[in-house]
Amino acid sequence: MRELLLYWRRVLKRVDLTSRTLAVMAEPGSCFAGTLAELLFAADRSYMADGQFEGDNRPEATIALGPLNFGAYPMSNGITRLETRFLGEPEAVEAAKAKQGEALDASAADKLGLVTFAFDDIDWEDEVRIFLEERASFSPDALTGMEANLRFAGPETMETRIFGRLTAWQNWIFQRPNAVGADGALQRYGSGKRADFNMERV
Repeated sequence: MRELLLYWRRVLKRVDLTSRTLAVMAEPGSCFAGTLAELLFAADRSYMADGQFEGDNRPEATIALGPLNFGAYPMSNGITRLETRFLGEPEAVEAAKAKQGEALDASAADKLGLVTFAFDDIDWEDEVRIFLEERASFSPDALTGMEANLRFAGPETMETRIFGRLTAWQNWIFQRPNAVGADGALQRYGSGKRADFNMERV
């Protein structure tokens, strides 16, 4: 059992350290309980469907918290994803802890701050589409740097220095053609010519 928990801890840390935008959709029939709920808290954006979708007989989406969400899987900053999410708000962590074992619907999850947004079936498709189009319109390198910084609020550790900051900037941004390529920003800096950017992610 200990080996499995340590493996999950390692896997979730790898998820935290991705160079890509993480978006999690809790739709009807979803299973975000205990360990799998950590994916919601690791995401840059989490959307939860409020109620059932028309013509879909699957049960409404719910989230269930358990003891594993409160210490078994610390992030690189040494605290849990919920503690990072509610940094400086210990009462919010305690409120979530008090709901352990309960099936939380979208309204309850939104009230507790466990998801970024909760939408009903009328708004769902449009809101998700707008989010994806919004993210695709941003500079991929800027997003990589911004998201890597935002994911590791709280205590600074050797892991966050290396993987949360240094890796993002040194390996993912400054090594890409957008920065060091023949037509990249660093090569054309001061020339008066606009750099050519590849808008695809790493």
